[in-house]
Amino acid sequence: MKKGLFITFEGIDGSGKSTQLELLKEDLNKSKIDFLIIREPGGTLISEQIRQILLDGKNQEMTPETELLLFEAARAQLVDQVVFPALNEGKMVISDRFFDSTTAYQGFGRNKDVEFIQKLNTFATKDLMPDLTFYFDISLNTALKRLNARKHKSDRLDVEGENFLEKTRQGYLQIAASDKNRVKIINAEQTVDEVYKELKAYLIQAIELGGNI
Repeated sequence: MKKGLFITFEGIDGSGKSTQLELLKEDLNKSKIDFLIIREPGGTLISEQIRQILLDGKNQEMTPETELLLFEAARAQLVDQVVFPALNEGKMVISDRFFDSTTAYQGFGRNKDVEFIQKLNTFATKDLMPDLTFYFDISLNTALKRLNARKHKSDRLDVEGENFLEKTRQGYLQIAASDKNRVKIINAEQTVDEVYKELKAYLIQAIELGGNI
């Protein structure tokens, strides 16, 4: 690749994107492609510290405005310190969430000004746009079943309730509808293998690697 490729994974909690990310990681390791996997919020020392604040269940008094700005701050640090340098080196950068999450969760989910949030996204990322985004779509019922089956404790955003989750999902669908070239909707109600097969087909088309992965 002449330049790096920036790919993002999106979906409401319980969509299975983390499982798909692990499958892709295995294939990329076999293919000898130079890649980097990051997560949001996180990925740098500063961003990980912000993540702890955002997800700490003790911080129930956090206002939506504080939450939004903390996400953008973590993102700005990650993009400048990690993403841009990796892309400039020609690496494939894969992010578990990016600015679409903020638009969906903090915008649509919390009924905040989506247009303003998109401007903040642009500011924090210095106009960086993913080359390809996978949105893993599942119903609210499926998401709740999966979340209830999780053994680990919920973080602050996991306990927002069904209405918040459904508004976030609808937000994702609107984002995907407005940017069909970039955002690929994948039916995450399918089996893990079926979902990955669909993901892989999109990815191969995007990076023109044929049978290399």
